[in-house]
Amino acid sequence: MVRASSLSLLLAFAVASCSKTGDEATKFQVAAAADLALAFAELGKTFEATAHVKPVFSFGSTGLLAKQIGEGAPFSLFAAANESFVKDLVTKGKCDGATMRRYARGRIVVWTPSAVAPPATLADLADPRFKRIAIANPEHAPYGKAAKQALEFAGIWNAVEPRLVLGENVRATLQFAQTGNVDVAIVALSLAQVADGGATLPIDQSMYAPIEQALAVCGKGKPAELARRFADYVLSAEGQEVLNRYGFAPPAPGN
Repeated sequence: MVRASSLSLLLAFAVASCSKTGDEATKFQVAAAADLALAFAELGKTFEATAHVKPVFSFGSTGLLAKQIGEGAPFSLFAAANESFVKDLVTKGKCDGATMRRYARGRIVVWTPSAVAPPATLADLADPRFKRIAIANPEHAPYGKAAKQALEFAGIWNAVEPRLVLGENVRATLQFAQTGNVDVAIVALSLAQVADGGATLPIDQSMYAPIEQALAVCGKGKPAELARRFADYVLSAEGQEVLNRYGFAPPAPGN
């Protein structure tokens, strides 16, 4: 015979378990590149309101997020700032290649806080008055790699390299400039155009390799199904309009 107190505990456990299961069934984990922080926050809010499903975002450097997924982190969707990282995870069997799609093309700019006279051209960063210049770490951040390519194209990499401050991701790089820890930063247009109190200098897209951003569903089960629905929303006309508003260009055809 089950005592009343024991029965109460069992019922409470059952209710808690059902509640937890129901809660988990309406959430899924998304690993997203740092340049998407603002755009995906808006997309996620709208998606949750209409689909009653909540994407839980972890924003960071694409390379570091890819490493976490490769090591088994339970993300259901990976939205990268460079498609090569997604392709690598597909090859390793960590993400579903059938769900891989380009969703945007990123752009970089020079962002200067209001306390500093902005450069007129990218080549002006060779001027010693720019004592500290921030870029995302090119070893694992696609926007940092693009920044390095642009500086090399402009012929000033050797001049500025000793003055570089490397951010873990492009969002942290912008924060260096916003807080006055550096004189200028090369960051994603998607973040710079909504940053207060600064000047933005576009960098010609011919100066760096296209930043083709791609996503793919990772994992299986209900979370993967929810992730696929969110990916469809990102690629929808409404999702693309939001990304365009944040400075992303439409994705190029192909995978």
